[in-house]
Amino acid sequence: MVMKEIKLIIFDLDGTLVDAYPAIIRSFNHTMQNLHYRRQSPYAICRAVGWGDANLLKPFIKEGDLKKAVLVYRRHHKAALIQDSRLFPRTDKVLTYLKTKGYKLAVASNRPTRFSWILIRHLGLKKYFDYVLCADKLKHAKPHPEILRRIMQKFSLSPRQTIYIGDMAIDAQAARRAEVKNIIVTTGSSTKKEIKEEKPYRIIRSISELLKIL
Repeated sequence: MVMKEIKLIIFDLDGTLVDAYPAIIRSFNHTMQNLHYRRQSPYAICRAVGWGDANLLKPFIKEGDLKKAVLVYRRHHKAALIQDSRLFPRTDKVLTYLKTKGYKLAVASNRPTRFSWILIRHLGLKKYFDYVLCADKLKHAKPHPEILRRIMQKFSLSPRQTIYIGDMAIDAQAARRAEVKNIIVTTGSSTKKEIKEEKPYRIIRSISELLKIL
């Protein structure tokens, strides 16, 4: 791929730019305790991340408790996100560089809009992004390609002019279905083996490695 053709860079949020895992773990186990379920290990929780908060909780509780669980989780998570989330190292430097180079920058997240914006504002990311779109505003979440297609339509740009940066196998799947090149960073909840199976354009160990590529 000729990188000079790229005009739009779309980022996933959790696990890619932001380490919110401590906040997720704390809110998850608060919810389990509140509803009298067994607490789960950080590993089990992190492996369930990436499909939205309802899908995070669903495998661990009875179906009839899901609505209440989501309410308890979200009530707790508003504060937990601010207390226990941080940017991955050099994220601000990477975004500053890309912005100064004139790229359009966007976020495509399965995290609900309200909570994505809590993270974006708290961590000072708003100034970098031209557009933020979350799956709760769409019919389909990733790995469906709808979210990436909508963002490209917003800027009237083609898949050839776009690259997507994520951290999970579902990010690579969404990009492939949208016919967009993708770079997957291994700071999220998918294993390297799972990522490799999706054959992304590149696999990187940290977001700072984008500076060598773009």
